[in-house]
Amino acid sequence: MMRLTRILTFCCAAAVAAPALLSGGAAFAQQPKQIGTYSAWSAFTYQEDGGLVCYIVSEPTKDEGDYNSRGKIYTLVTHRPAKKTVGVVSVVAGYQYADGSETGLAIGSSSYKLFTVDDHAWAATAADDKAIVDAMKKGASMVVKGKSSRGTPTTDTYSLNGFTKAYEEISKACKVSG
Repeated sequence: MMRLTRILTFCCAAAVAAPALLSGGAAFAQQPKQIGTYSAWSAFTYQEDGGLVCYIVSEPTKDEGDYNSRGKIYTLVTHRPAKKTVGVVSVVAGYQYADGSETGLAIGSSSYKLFTVDDHAWAATAADDKAIVDAMKKGASMVVKGKSSRGTPTTDTYSLNGFTKAYEEISKACKVSG
């Protein structure tokens, strides 16, 4: 049940975040409002079912893999206070993950496993999210390793420069402690 809830929550955030990353994105009932950009991370808010949603998003500074084409790649951290979720970490790979695969996420000497569905990956529990966010606040870079449904391994490197400030700003906007 926890995974299903996380899947449904994430899919909504990914659908809203995509236009913020893509120029000329599809029209949504309520476009995200940008709070600001903090080095490698951008912060946004939008309304969902009458509640405020706040998220930060970043694209990798380096993406590696022997692939012919790949969609947009990004990582999100999302607050949904109305649904009592804070700091939900999620990754969009830009390809369909291999069925049943896990994605590895590493920050410094700490590593985490994310479960995958379609082209999305996220932590299984709120405690995992908190540990990842805490590591992101302290780290300089984050590496995400995945495997596509065609068996292609990928490695995406993200800068964590600006992460803490961006996270503080969405926490303020959504009135949550982070």
